[in-house]
Amino acid sequence: MLDDWLMEAPLLTERLLLRPISPADKAAVLRYVGHELIAATTLNIPHPYPPEAFEQFLAATAEARAAGLAHLFVLIRRADDELVGQMGLHIEPRHRRAELGYWIGVPHWGQGYATEAARRLVDWGFGALGLNRIYATHFAENPASGRVMQKAGMRHEGVLRQHVFRFDRPRDLVCYGILREEWSAAREGEP
Repeated sequence: MLDDWLMEAPLLTERLLLRPISPADKAAVLRYVGHELIAATTLNIPHPYPPEAFEQFLAATAEARAAGLAHLFVLIRRADDELVGQMGLHIEPRHRRAELGYWIGVPHWGQGYATEAARRLVDWGFGALGLNRIYATHFAENPASGRVMQKAGMRHEGVLRQHVFRFDRPRDLVCYGILREEWSAAREGEP
């Protein structure tokens, strides 16, 4: 396992800096997560989003990171230091797998930030964390999220029908995943 310093080090993409969330991010996070469309496309973000939920989330994130069970990052646009979203890996160590989860602020939708960050976290998960599988799910009525998963190299694996309840109604989850061997083969095929 990597030392704590490496686990906390920021990750870079062409346009983004992915770094651990901090108390200084509160105003920017609250500006986005309070939007109804963010809650509608995620399973666990409440709506309305109470301000005290940020501190609870921050504490839970620190605890999960310390236990090696989650690595959550804010996505910072390098050109102007604007926080555009959040993405992370929720680790299941026994099975050497992780679930990729994310949200992007509504004003930043459709600009490729989720895809760019997802590709970087998939690489990091297999390379630095030694995972065997990374998977993600999205609500069936949010196909844009599925396109992000496909562009990150994941394959469609199926639909879990009425698998969860969100806002008191059953929702289908569409599943995507990528295995270490698929990731390695794709990297070998790169020019």
